[in-house]
Amino acid sequence: MSLTLDPEIAAALAPMADAMAQATPPAVGDVEARRALWEPIIGAAGTAQPIPADVRTSEHEVKAHDGARITVRWYAKDGAAPGSAVLFLHGGGYIFGHIDLFHGPVSRYVSASGVPMLSVEYRRAPEHPFPTPLEDAYAALGWLHDHAAELGVDPARIGVMGDSAGGGMAAALSILARDRGGPAIARQILVMPMLDDRTPPPDPHSEPYLLWSHDDSLTAWPALLGEAAGGPDVPATAAPARLADATGLPPAYIEVGQLDLFRDEDTAYAAKLGRAGVPVEFHLHPGAPHEFDSIAFTSDVARRATADRVRVLRSI
Repeated sequence: MSLTLDPEIAAALAPMADAMAQATPPAVGDVEARRALWEPIIGAAGTAQPIPADVRTSEHEVKAHDGARITVRWYAKDGAAPGSAVLFLHGGGYIFGHIDLFHGPVSRYVSASGVPMLSVEYRRAPEHPFPTPLEDAYAALGWLHDHAAELGVDPARIGVMGDSAGGGMAAALSILARDRGGPAIARQILVMPMLDDRTPPPDPHSEPYLLWSHDDSLTAWPALLGEAAGGPDVPATAAPARLADATGLPPAYIEVGQLDLFRDEDTAYAAKLGRAGVPVEFHLHPGAPHEFDSIAFTSDVARRATADRVRVLRSI
């Protein structure tokens, strides 16, 4: 039996099928073409669902490791009791995306869970290669800890969350914070995370359904890492799949679709954490490609995945 798309996801993709088939994929290495292609799609997906009216935002500036000022946006639900909080890192292959494009999803997580979030406008590759995006995230984590009291946050209950490249950064940030002795991270929530710069060979079972392709990864990782991408000297804080010792990392929630390019690296990472004694909840969604929850947000698999994320957020 071969792998196939979940029927509800296939139905959601059907109106786009002809356009996708006729479109010329961007060439390997063309970052600007990918920005032009994906950012409108992400923006449309983010606003396809209602923006909750019970979430308030405020913007702040954080001083990064090199003196640059980066924007962070604080989301809090009206009337929610203080307690935990989550640092959110958006997706985009490390090369595109910004906090405005993810305003809808973050607002919905905060409204559904009651857990406030700090969304980070980290700088993107290739203009700002590794370690700058990760150091931006680390500075934001420090800011959240430093301002915990005024925000009504328990610093022992701060988690990190991200999807796709943001999930990879959340994993890397957990490693970096462990290695530097803090700030503390209570939970890492990794949604279809991008973890391994060693892009795998094509898999005939999932290849027809990939929305994030091999060529996309072969563009994104060198943009972030330069000539080191795929070589022997990439640190785990750049590509968490390189991690040798997972001891002492925070408990993890990891999920990925079975038709996602990142399936095998995410499965292996969950196993690596588990072997090191890190509590792990792992979900492999049959028939689901990358970003399935944005494509078919009314599907049963997307509803279940979202409910699981909200449950885990509430548990921090």
